[in-house]
Amino acid sequence: MADHHDHHHHGHDDHHHHHGHGHHSLAHHHHDDLFSTNTKIVLTLVGGMLLLASLVAGSPYLTPWGAEWQEGVHAGLLALIAALMLGGPLIVGAVQDLIRGHGHMDELIAIGVLAALATGEYLAAGGIAFFMLIANLIESRTAIGARKSIESLVRITPTRAARLVDGTEVETEAKDLAPGDVVRVRPGDNIPGDGRVVVGESTVNQANITGESFPVDKKVGDDVFGGTINLTGAMDLEITKAGKDTTLGQVQQMILQAEATRIPIMRLADKYARWYTPIMLMLAGIVWFLTRDMDRAIAMILIACPCAIILATPTALVAALGAAARLGVLIKNVTDLEIARGLTAIVFDKTGTLTTGQLNVTRLKPVDGVDPAELLHAAAAAEQSSRHPVARAVMKVAAKARVAPDQPQEFEEVSGRGVRAVLNGSEILVGRNTWLQERGISLDAVDTSNSEGLSLLFVTKDGRALGWIGLEDRTRPDAARAMDRVRNLGVKNLVMVTGDRWSVARKVAAEMHCTDVQAEVLPGEKLEMVDQLKKEHTVAVVGDGVNDAPALAAGHISIAMGAAGSDVAIHSASIALMNNNLNRIPFIVELSRLCVAVIRQNMIFGVSYVLFLLVLSAAGYVSPVLAAFLHASSSIVVVFNSARLVRSGEGLDTLPPDEDETRPRVTLERVVPQGASQATPALG
Repeated sequence: MADHHDHHHHGHDDHHHHHGHGHHSLAHHHHDDLFSTNTKIVLTLVGGMLLLASLVAGSPYLTPWGAEWQEGVHAGLLALIAALMLGGPLIVGAVQDLIRGHGHMDELIAIGVLAALATGEYLAAGGIAFFMLIANLIESRTAIGARKSIESLVRITPTRAARLVDGTEVETEAKDLAPGDVVRVRPGDNIPGDGRVVVGESTVNQANITGESFPVDKKVGDDVFGGTINLTGAMDLEITKAGKDTTLGQVQQMILQAEATRIPIMRLADKYARWYTPIMLMLAGIVWFLTRDMDRAIAMILIACPCAIILATPTALVAALGAAARLGVLIKNVTDLEIARGLTAIVFDKTGTLTTGQLNVTRLKPVDGVDPAELLHAAAAAEQSSRHPVARAVMKVAAKARVAPDQPQEFEEVSGRGVRAVLNGSEILVGRNTWLQERGISLDAVDTSNSEGLSLLFVTKDGRALGWIGLEDRTRPDAARAMDRVRNLGVKNLVMVTGDRWSVARKVAAEMHCTDVQAEVLPGEKLEMVDQLKKEHTVAVVGDGVNDAPALAAGHISIAMGAAGSDVAIHSASIALMNNNLNRIPFIVELSRLCVAVIRQNMIFGVSYVLFLLVLSAAGYVSPVLAAFLHASSSIVVVFNSARLVRSGEGLDTLPPDEDETRPRVTLERVVPQGASQATPALG
């Protein structure tokens, strides 16, 4: 696994914050915290009042003594104080940035304010600074606001916990809990860490982790996540992970990391940023030289501040990441969000994605002369030590039939093939027919007729076949709908791969409306398949993130299903789905397209706005104060356009999960159309 992780993370280094580069665009929108934002708001408003006072005082029409004041210094003085109050922070900030070697766009604003002050237009200087600060506040407030919405998804990090020490409750900080502690959780409490229920049962709202709004029942032995909300009953939990290690803590870190990654369009903007300020200053200088009109130059400098362009991408990305996280979709690198819109093929690993992975035994078929109880007893004895879903299904049936298996003397599990056990001197093998035949056991006596659509487990004892057990895996009720939505989005190739038998695979693929199916595939072959597809497609691989980590890593994008509670899955995929809802996959594609569309709109608006107004200000149609006002409004347009993304995917979870779906459905065989399998001869 280790090399697999490296494989995944080496790409991140080059996207992390380049604070060192002078022209980093978003850095200065973030280093203001909320506290200083609030002080800034107060300062800005006070300055604005002074400006207003100076306007009123300086106008001969508005005040009876205006005429005398007009001559006096007072109006000018008020305006100067206001200009210094408002412009001061801007100028100081710009100077600090220059000293540090950062070249932000703020210098353009600072130069504009200084120019206005130098020419004695205090009112203009104050007005400019006022609107610029307003623009700045809107930006930092929304950037911070978007971050806040992301953090609020993952905020409910509980602070206190009631730890049980010798049966009495002790108030403890949640971050000081250690694995092995037992805590008591009452109805309405936040669960303080990831853990396992030891006593009691309850229902828990896990929406802030899985994005699914329906509460989940928890009983003794079930896992719970920190930060989820306990609703009905009291429970005692044994903590397995606390603090930053909890699923919630990991989600938090991932989201903040994703924000720091950069997509190509941002790198492009960075490249040209260092040339931008000098060129704009030069243009303003030329206009001033030709017209000797300082106002035009100042207006140009202010219009040139490309805040709308700088904000175009980050605001959209943050909004999209927030919308996704709310639905339990963790996107760890924004580049993946960009790739998703161009997907042309999706590879699904059947178990755990298209099907629930909960197997049920639906048929037992002993060989003639063998008692069904004997068949079940042998299978249960061999399978009882295995944690495989197949083994669990066998044990479930054995328990129902009240067959109590003996403990075998020897036990070994052959991954993907079966299990071998020695019981009272007899060797019992349970597994796939291919594996048993490799070991030289004849299965001729076994009647496999009418076993279509079942996964078969063969049971042999001392080289003699006892019969087979037929298992069925329930398909996910919403899967077929999700597949149709993906196809309507233009993703034409939906390939299902599975290690299961062909008959099962065909049945599930037909139910799921897949275009292509590959069965009896060994883990290594999955990799080759994905590589073949990558030659002509943009491929997403969807798996449960645990068994198919290598195949996941092979896709352009990898999506792990049901990742909540499984660290491997959270880390192994580029997009982690905290729930098992397949409708999140079309949502990812839609969100990706929407997000890129919004970024394009923002960029086109930002660029055309700057060009159009530069020409107008050079021609003298835009006063400096109007320029400052327009600047502020352009930022607002971009921010609100991006904010539309926050609401995407709101109606996804209107249908409650069907609880009665637990019994296997009877379906008629449908044959996958012939053309489908011929399309990819290389994979056959």
